[in-house]
Amino acid sequence: CTIIGRTAKKGQEEKMTGLGTIVNMGAILVGCAAGVLLKSGIPKTIQDTITKAVGLCVMFVGLSGALSGMFFIENGELVTQDTMVMIFSMVIGSALGQWIDIETHLEKLGEWCRDHIPSGLTSGPFVEAFVSSSLLFCVGAMAVVGALEDGLNHNYSTLFAKAVMDGILAVVFGASMGVGVAFSAAPVGIYQGTITLVAGLLRPYMTDLMITRISFVGSILIFALGMNMVLNSKIKIGNMLPAIFMPVFACLLGF
Repeated sequence: CTIIGRTAKKGQEEKMTGLGTIVNMGAILVGCAAGVLLKSGIPKTIQDTITKAVGLCVMFVGLSGALSGMFFIENGELVTQDTMVMIFSMVIGSALGQWIDIETHLEKLGEWCRDHIPSGLTSGPFVEAFVSSSLLFCVGAMAVVGALEDGLNHNYSTLFAKAVMDGILAVVFGASMGVGVAFSAAPVGIYQGTITLVAGLLRPYMTDLMITRISFVGSILIFALGMNMVLNSKIKIGNMLPAIFMPVFACLLGF
């Protein structure tokens, strides 16, 4: 991740573009390290139960975000909105992601990482840990909005808050699935870092409606990720990632 240092106006502290993402990556690494150290003292049955519990939490985080994006109260009645945008985004985005086969590329990246580190560190479901944690830490509006705020005005508050949450999840994931979680810091750095660096080009076109809809669709994917963790289902969430950006095109088309 390229880091560009910029000096603020005289009398103001120097701030660095990309600091929010750096802190986010550091929180994941520290959290995973703590989880791996704790792993030896946690029985396998408790690790499995913790994973399911975290999965339930992830499901409800995604569900709350999806419901808040779909429903609103008007004249005392519960009304739905953006249903067609949701369907358009999920169908078109998932088809595009399946064509690219993003999930397979993520798995291959995880396998490459596993093959290039000492075998003693790869105990547990390394590739699953890498893919699941990468998706969890990258999917969602906080990653997009926080990276935009970082790149535009050096406002790190959103990414700092995300770093705290990701760090806590990394502890649990690291304890239950192993060191593969730590390598998810790389996709987070690339994804958020890229958005931060091109923020100046993107922000003039990112309306509040676009950001709200991105959060809506992203929350659906977070819910699906929680289902995979709790039910051991095989929803290929990686192949659905382009759906997050489909609301941008829906807004540009006037929907």
